[in-house]
Amino acid sequence: MAAAKPASLRAKAADLLSSLLYRNATVFRLRMNLYPPYLGAGIRVTRVSADFREIDVELRRSPGNANAFGTHFGGSLYAMVDPFYCLQFFAGLGSGYLVWDKAAKIEFVRPGKGTVRARFRISEADIQAARDATATGGKYLPVFHVDVLDAGGAVVAKVEKELYVRRKPDRNKRSGAAPG
Repeated sequence: MAAAKPASLRAKAADLLSSLLYRNATVFRLRMNLYPPYLGAGIRVTRVSADFREIDVELRRSPGNANAFGTHFGGSLYAMVDPFYCLQFFAGLGSGYLVWDKAAKIEFVRPGKGTVRARFRISEADIQAARDATATGGKYLPVFHVDVLDAGGAVVAKVEKELYVRRKPDRNKRSGAAPG
């Protein structure tokens, strides 16, 4: 019997880690809050629903994330919204799918001061549309929008995210190996 390839061990370890991370919303929230880029930028995930369909994020302005004008640095505003639709889809679809951020657009509407927030929402219909569109191996490119709001509810930035979703190829069919 041949030894397992290191790449396949890494893939199995990554699958195990992601399955643990997406099994518990509290663990996911805590892990995101300890993610070094978020920790350093002052970005906090404040709420994750049990099914990962709702995620709330906030960014408090501090000297470490302010720009030369004393408002939120645009990179921090984008960082606070970057991964969440992708992560929500991965949680909803499971490890049998490839889910990547494909494109993004951010429009800065007004200077952000104080604490700003973003709320990410996806539905079962969004997840089902991805399953249906990829059932025969095709790709799916959904587009989502999220606003970054200040404490008074005014829009600070408008963000558009395009995802790339595809079913992972069946490794057994591709290699001709017997399932096992």
